[in-house]
Amino acid sequence: MSELSLAGLTVLIREDLNVPISDGTIVSDARILAAVATIEQALSAGAGVLVMSHLGRPGEGKFEAGYTLAPVAKRLQELLGKDVPLLSDLNGAKVKPGSVALLENVRFLTGEKANSDELAQRFARLCDVFVMDAFATAHRAHASTHGVAKFAGVACAGPLLSRELVALEQALRQPAAPMVAIVGGAKVSTKLEVLHVLADMAEHIIVGGGIANTFIAAAGYSVGQSLYEPDLVGVARAIAAKVEIPLPVDVMVGKRFAADEIAVLKTLEDIEPDDMIMDVGPETGRRFAALAMDAATILWNGPLGVFEFDQFGEGTRVLAEAIAASDGFSIAGGGDTLAAIEKYGIQKGISYLSTGGGAFLEFVQGKSLPAVAILEERAAG
Repeated sequence: MSELSLAGLTVLIREDLNVPISDGTIVSDARILAAVATIEQALSAGAGVLVMSHLGRPGEGKFEAGYTLAPVAKRLQELLGKDVPLLSDLNGAKVKPGSVALLENVRFLTGEKANSDELAQRFARLCDVFVMDAFATAHRAHASTHGVAKFAGVACAGPLLSRELVALEQALRQPAAPMVAIVGGAKVSTKLEVLHVLADMAEHIIVGGGIANTFIAAAGYSVGQSLYEPDLVGVARAIAAKVEIPLPVDVMVGKRFAADEIAVLKTLEDIEPDDMIMDVGPETGRRFAALAMDAATILWNGPLGVFEFDQFGEGTRVLAEAIAASDGFSIAGGGDTLAAIEKYGIQKGISYLSTGGGAFLEFVQGKSLPAVAILEERAAG
């Protein structure tokens, strides 16, 4: 987008404004804040700006009040210091140079997920230039991310998308060694391909959450009533044979998943049948932090424990602060990871914060992202 002359043109920008909203109130506006710079850049260039995004997973073809972008329009208005009307009718979606409007949730429209040519052409007719700036949705071939880029007069990448791709290339294509990857989450199965790819790339993979429990079980320890995948224990052993995956030497356990549950420190040998592993212990936290401090490249996707509960968040906090203090290049992505970074206030210490979750993981696996691929096709003529 920065290479184009936008004066007097209508620019349609696909952003990721899929923010958490509770009772009509935005819980975290991080994604909105990230998008503002792109919108302001287009406005400063003399364009009229239409912004579009999805929010949640409403039923297609109908309005659902719980998924309206009205709170987002209000927040954008506050941040931009100008009116941001919310437009629910594509036929009336017009803006003058220097003004901005937000289209209502694109997932209310029939054909969005199916990447309908008809809907994509309707989007394309709204603008002179289409800007894809939502990395987090780049792995989805939807009408608002992929289809519109086929039909718009001009289609290009926005600053957020461009920076994201550059940062990921730096971290993954030729990473400086040693590389440490932190992969957390509930299930090995959801990140199996990522773990296989990283096993050939990283010197160490630190695992957290239910994923860690599966690796602990693979090493022959009981995990009590902790979440894990017994059918993937063999796979975990195979991955651990390829790359160093340090197991915790101590863990914090509880008997139930609750905010008021008391955290008890135990070794792996002392896990009881009714224990749930909810975090790593302090000694493990220090060891993991040391690995991060010594790393030249750090890729972080997922917390170590149930950091939403403070008594089970110390492992994630200690590791997060070490990543922020490290001299290595660090890139962090995924919703829970960004939430942890925000909770512990270490944003400035991370080299690059990725807005993507699924797209982040698919890029790590080397998969083509449809919304990026179509821009490359257009650029190649």
